[in-house]
Amino acid sequence: MVNTVFEQFFVAAEASPNLPFLCYPASQDRGYLPEGREYSYGEGLETVDRLAGKYESAGYGPGHRVAMLFGNRPDHFWHLLALNKIGASAVPLNPVYLNHELHYGIEFAECALVVAAGSRLNDLREVCLGMDVPVPIVDVDNALEDLPVPCRAPGGAPDLAGDREALIIYTSGTTGRPKGCIISNTSCLAAGESYGTAGGLINFEIGKERLYIPLPTFHMNVSVYTLNTMTRLQNCIVLQDRFRASTWWFDIVSTGTTCVHYMGLIPPLLVKSEKSEYETRHKVKFGQGAGVDPVVREAFENRFGFPLIEAWGMTETSRAIQNSREPRDPDGRAFGRVRPPLEIRIVDDEDNPLPPEVPGELLVRCQGPDPRHGFFSGYLKQQEETEKAWRNGWFHTGDIVRQRKDGMLYFVDRKKNIIRRSGENIAAAEVEEALIENPNVKSVAVLAVPDEFHDEEIMACIVLMPNAEATTEMATSICERAQGRLIRYKLPGWISFVDEIPVTSTQKVQKGSIFPDGVDPREDPRTVDTRHLKLKKG
Repeated sequence: MVNTVFEQFFVAAEASPNLPFLCYPASQDRGYLPEGREYSYGEGLETVDRLAGKYESAGYGPGHRVAMLFGNRPDHFWHLLALNKIGASAVPLNPVYLNHELHYGIEFAECALVVAAGSRLNDLREVCLGMDVPVPIVDVDNALEDLPVPCRAPGGAPDLAGDREALIIYTSGTTGRPKGCIISNTSCLAAGESYGTAGGLINFEIGKERLYIPLPTFHMNVSVYTLNTMTRLQNCIVLQDRFRASTWWFDIVSTGTTCVHYMGLIPPLLVKSEKSEYETRHKVKFGQGAGVDPVVREAFENRFGFPLIEAWGMTETSRAIQNSREPRDPDGRAFGRVRPPLEIRIVDDEDNPLPPEVPGELLVRCQGPDPRHGFFSGYLKQQEETEKAWRNGWFHTGDIVRQRKDGMLYFVDRKKNIIRRSGENIAAAEVEEALIENPNVKSVAVLAVPDEFHDEEIMACIVLMPNAEATTEMATSICERAQGRLIRYKLPGWISFVDEIPVTSTQKVQKGSIFPDGVDPREDPRTVDTRHLKLKKG
């Protein structure tokens, strides 16, 4: 019986040592492995076993936590699996963290060691030397024969097998400090089982799939969801260091990719990119992701010839819900029907269940005697926050959704992205969906700004296509075109033409970073007041 992440990888490597486990496409602007490289399961197991021996010889074991900062390099997987083999926990760090964020990530998890490579090594040394308990750092490119001994005694509870902690994954931290999600082996295996058995258009074949993912390794999608699905099915991860629209199709064709992951801005950027000679040569069966606008999805599928399957999931839930089984809904923001062992409830602000078609917060749990089975084990050192999220026996997601009578679920928006204008709740995602179809709009993010008469007003931050001009006339044109999709009160009251919309490493829009702290977006010189257009008749 498989109980841990390493055991699942070991089973795959023993059964199919020659099958590919990890593929890095060639990339000339990447400093590491620019020529690309592919690793078999057998090669990977040899590397993991060798590393695990080094860790054990240095005194690491159950209860120890080791911070990792590799970016999208093979070392990330080798160290994660080696630590899992010996019962220790991996703490992946975001390579773009500022120094104080690195300090927090390492210190808060009480890491006994940092293993890293790349450009942040000097920053890490400075950070770790300044800690109350200096944490040793290993530069894996130096190929050290011996690892330093742990600077701390084991801190985590060395629970047995599946219930043992496997990773600490930090959330995005859009408000306050990032929360450290404790992810157990049970949670990791549940993620792989959930995705691997999604069914319908997600038709994985054992030993035959190559999944292309340009997302960062420190994220749940790669290190839990994708890794455990691929090893469960003895398939291959194709990992690029970051998303590049210019090489996306070449990568996919040259690596023999059969399925892809997308997030956030990836589909619209591909739809609005120049035609590539490779975009019709691929063998992709499906893409899975979240956050694509329905208008973009239709254009994408018509142009590139494979379905984009919207899914819903969180770091805390491990499992996902996917719109992959028939009958699918091609319209709206449908993300599928819930299937066992998950069950859901849609509630109002007092946790009262709501009838079909009425938007409310999505609550989820596992069927059976343990509603938390397969979910995260809790927020590190934040038991009160953990219990708050699990109040009344359900995990509160913070996502607003609605459910059709036949069970189909539709994403409305994050609870924090609902704009409250004159008593009306307006989903920023709905406005973004209407604006992105404009051929002059490259990307868009909608947010709330204060309003003297309506409490909040809608602001659309827009990046224009290269040949479009940021003028008052353009703002008027955008609003007028949107009238065919939006009732008048949902039109933007302000449009700001920005150079870029900041995103995280996982392509999630950072709306709070579009304007500097303390700046009123309405006063920005790039902003056009379009409130008068909402008052026009007709």
